[in-house]
Amino acid sequence: MTNNVLVTGGAGFMGSHVAGNLLNYNKKVIIIDDLSGGFIDNVPQNCQFIEGSITNIQLLEKIFKKNKITHIYHLAAYAAEGLSHFIKKFNYVNNLIGSINLINCAINYNVKCFIFTSSIAVYGSGPTPFLENTMPKPEDSYGISKFAVEQELKISNDMFGLNYIIFRPHNVYGERQNIGDRYRNVIGIFMNQLMNQEPMTIFGDGEQTRAFSYIDDVALPIALSGFMEEIYNETFNIGADKQYSVKKLASIVAEKMGLECRIKYLKERNEVKHAYSNHDKMYKYFGKFIKNISLEDGIQKMAEWVKIKGVRRSNKFNHIEIYKNLPPSWANDYK
Repeated sequence: MTNNVLVTGGAGFMGSHVAGNLLNYNKKVIIIDDLSGGFIDNVPQNCQFIEGSITNIQLLEKIFKKNKITHIYHLAAYAAEGLSHFIKKFNYVNNLIGSINLINCAINYNVKCFIFTSSIAVYGSGPTPFLENTMPKPEDSYGISKFAVEQELKISNDMFGLNYIIFRPHNVYGERQNIGDRYRNVIGIFMNQLMNQEPMTIFGDGEQTRAFSYIDDVALPIALSGFMEEIYNETFNIGADKQYSVKKLASIVAEKMGLECRIKYLKERNEVKHAYSNHDKMYKYFGKFIKNISLEDGIQKMAEWVKIKGVRRSNKFNHIEIYKNLPPSWANDYK
């Protein structure tokens, strides 16, 4: 039986890497992406590409009626945690309602497994390291939307037998990341600022810590998971283990870009101070596929790609709904 796999967000960063890995394992890949944050040249060759949004239920119905979709890899999202407070409707329409449209199709068209990239954001600022059974307490609208989709998948399994796998990645970076997006992906933001001869901007004192995950150590396990029936209906933290302060990250990025490390500290914003996960469960099932690329080596690879590719910008984001308490560095975009 041919596996017809639908990858949402396949012209974006993580989605294109997952799609490429699926092709390497001889799956037929159909990609849907609205190109709001991705680029057509990210789409791997030999994929069927459909430009459109998962919020368009009529388009989704056409795709599922025409193709016998066996697996859904759902990576389409607007993943800007800090900005999500100020774009609540946009966040929920794109990250929650769009996901529900896909879940409905998965049930109605008998999809075998729904693989969902959630986020470490579901945990909020609970005790670290986060475990898969840590009680989620999201502290931003993005994390709330991701957790809501997780809950929908679980009740859809109970009610309709829809198999799912949930991944909670964190701070993923690497080649094909959109470094022109000023609201998400701190490594890309730093590289963009350096290339424009600007100081790297850090909210607060820079002592907030994260573990940064190179794309190759995340995309392959996600791609393989849909065909590992022993892990159906499970949840996995996935990503790197070692934590770095954002200030230390800035120095590494500058070094690998071969540029001076200049930092501009901005007013602290409302964000989780320390966030990292336990990955024992991930290693149990995917350990042989994970190389544990160090932050220094991963940023070196990304920097080499960025120097060749240059800065690519998405369209200006015009969906701010709340201006109250919007960080000044962002508010300046809308004056």
